[in-house]
This record gives sequence, structure tokens and C-alpha cells, in this order.
Amino acid sequence: MKVAVIGGSGFVGLHLVRRLIADGHVPRLLVRPGSDGKVEYREICEIVHGEVGNRAGLAQCLDGCDAVIYLIGILREFPAQGITFEALQYQGVVDTIAAAQKTGVERFLLMSANGIRADGTAYQRTKYHAEQALKSSGLRWTIFRPSVIFGDPQGRMEFCSQLKKDIIDSPMPAPLFFKGLLPAGAGGFELAPVNVGDVADAFVLALTEARTESQTYSLCGPQRYSWKAILTTIAAASGKSKPMIPAPALAIQLLASVFDRYAWFPISRDQIQMLMEGNVCHENDSFARLGLVPKPFGIDQLGYLGTTDN
Repeated sequence: MKVAVIGGSGFVGLHLVRRLIADGHVPRLLVRPGSDGKVEYREICEIVHGEVGNRAGLAQCLDGCDAVIYLIGILREFPAQGITFEALQYQGVVDTIAAAQKTGVERFLLMSANGIRADGTAYQRTKYHAEQALKSSGLRWTIFRPSVIFGDPQGRMEFCSQLKKDIIDSPMPAPLFFKGLLPAGAGGFELAPVNVGDVADAFVLALTEARTESQTYSLCGPQRYSWKAILTTIAAASGKSKPMIPAPALAIQLLASVFDRYAWFPISRDQIQMLMEGNVCHENDSFARLGLVPKPFGIDQLGYLGTTDN
């Protein structure tokens, strides 16, 4: 099967492309000019140079393919640089849907995100509206909603290596965010980290399983962990012991309201809000429905943190 992958040179894309090739599929990647070096297996993958905002490039990428997978997502937007949730998480999906309809590609797999909603942050809203656009497209769709994804980043941005860089390696104590004025329960909100290999397996399985069509799967790891436990685990995997202190989320959000327009500031207002909401699956049977067993989050899965500089 020839599969167009939009976002194939990113963190999830790297692992997905490997999995596609291992299963005998031929990935065709839309790659920005000058970014060929980010593509593994260039002798196997087909490469189309173009930007997601270029409809002609999208159509060229999809032409002759059996399916398309859209992976692009960003955690922060920088409008001054033309990097926005609206452009990359919504309009890019809409344009790819149009290209699929134009070229006759009927199968469309979308990476969305766990916890999205119509009245949420800009990140959550654009993911939500992209899902709605796909569901009303007439295409044979499957949507995956991962929680926070971890795994060897190999030079890409990834959840655990980013926390190691921004928090564990910092000389400052790690912040245990809490709502309101009193620190009761600081750092107690929960996440359910999911392994990137398990996410890739879910996508590849769905390509050839008709039972996954018109289905939405929330992909969470098998256990929930508090923010404090996650930081403790990342520190231990990095060979460190990290002091932690309660940190009022409101105060950090006020700082972010001034500085989150700058890439050097480690977190945005919306990221803090979504973090405090937690990120766990309320229907934990998605991997079971797919016939897959997800790997647990833990020190033994984070060996890459001991050597990465990310």
C-alpha cells in the first residue's frame, strides 16, 4: 500500500514511517524544501517537496496513493512566524481532505489529541474542528486521540526529553502546579503517557482493518501518573534527584501572558491550562478494541534520557 504521510519527518512520523516500511508499505512524504535530511530511508520513501499550505503540493503528494495520514500538530503557536494552530491543525487538514477528494484517496487517518473540545483552548478547538471536517467529508476516516506521547525522539521534540531540558536540567526546583491560593494537591493532576511505538502500531493496523473505519480511538498508556510522579520518573531516568516546590498556576499564567510569545519562555498560558486539566482516557478500552497491548511508562522505557541533549 502506498501511503501519503503529512508530517512524516516529525517525532511520531519518524516512528510511523519505520513501522509502515516494516509492514511492506511505501510511504510518500510531504517534505519542506531543504528538510530531506530529516527523512530516514530516503531510498525507500517517496518524497514530494512542498508545504502543507500549498494545495498543489498536497495534491501531488496524495496522487496515486491508497491512503493518507495527517500527523501535523504543534504545542505552541507563534503567529509572527506564521506558525498557528488554525493553519496547521485545522486548515491543513481541510486542504488535505480536499486533495484526497480531488485525487480519489478515500482512506484518511488523522492524529488528533485526547481531551479536545469545541470550547477549549485554541489548540483544542482547532483539533476538534479538524475532526468535524473529516467526519463530514465522505471519506473513510479513522481518528486517533493520543495522550502525551513519549519515546526516543532522535533529535525531535518529545514530551519527556522536553521536560528534562526545561525542568529537570534547570537549576530551579521543579514546579508542582496547583490551582487557587492553597497548595493542597500540588502536582497531583494526572496524565497517561503513551508510547510512540504503540501509537504507530495503531495507525498501521487501521490502514488494513475495515472495522476501524468511522471510529475514534483515545490512546492512553495503561496507567495514570501524577505530574509529580512523572517528573520524579524523568529525573530518575536521567540519573538525578530533583527538588520540587508547589507553584501557583495563576502566577505562572500571568508570567506567560507577557512572555509566551517568545520561544525561550518554556510554557504558554494554554499549555498550563491543559496540563492542569489532566490528560487521561475516560474510555480505556481503545487499545483492547484494536487488539494491541500498550507499553507502560517507566524508567526502563526512558533509557534515551540518559544520553540525550534534547
